[in-house]
Amino acid sequence: MRPGVQARAARPADLDDLVHLCLEARKEAGTGAQLCTDDTERLRRQLGALLGVEGGMVLVGTIDEQPAGLLLGRLVGPSLFQDGTSLALEAIYVVGTARRRGLGHAMLAHAVSLADQNGAAEVYAAPLPGARGMQRFLARLGFAPAAAFRVAGTAALQRRLQHDGAAAVPARRPAPRGLEDLIARRRQARAARQPAEAEQSAALGLRIDRSAALRRPSATPGRGW
Repeated sequence: MRPGVQARAARPADLDDLVHLCLEARKEAGTGAQLCTDDTERLRRQLGALLGVEGGMVLVGTIDEQPAGLLLGRLVGPSLFQDGTSLALEAIYVVGTARRRGLGHAMLAHAVSLADQNGAAEVYAAPLPGARGMQRFLARLGFAPAAAFRVAGTAALQRRLQHDGAAAVPARRPAPRGLEDLIARRRQARAARQPAEAEQSAALGLRIDRSAALRRPSATPGRGW
């Protein structure tokens, strides 16, 4: 660690500096809204809650005793799908003028030491999309891909689920006719055909009788030629 570079646990008196660092990180990130809110008072309450919650980890990185970086994380576990404890890093940030001086390494080393003291066997980090510098930093330290996170706004997701749910409901179709209904309709059709078939049979019989009468020999002897 270079002279003047230090990492330590944050104190309530550091909240103003932490808020300022978070807002600076938000400006730099292409998807800063995923990192933190831009509401100063709300951000102050959130950082205060992380400072006070069990397992919360908030570190301040200083150069010559001036705040220049932060690390936010949580000790997680054991849980339903995890027997041991792990450290989940939420954010690591160093202001531009303080980079390449070992401050990021110092904060991460302090966090890993705390994780080890609490029995955490693994350290997880979720850098924001587009944070290439942080991704390279973590890759150099041996972090490997483990999972991919996707994010959606609650209100937007509710609207999409309602829209897709309505679209998935098919138009109501008439209920299929039962076997008895089918048999009844066939009987009606057959009954409607019977008078016509009877008339056709009678007409056919009349034609047959006329043809037979025409072919029958006459009772009066015919004249010879």
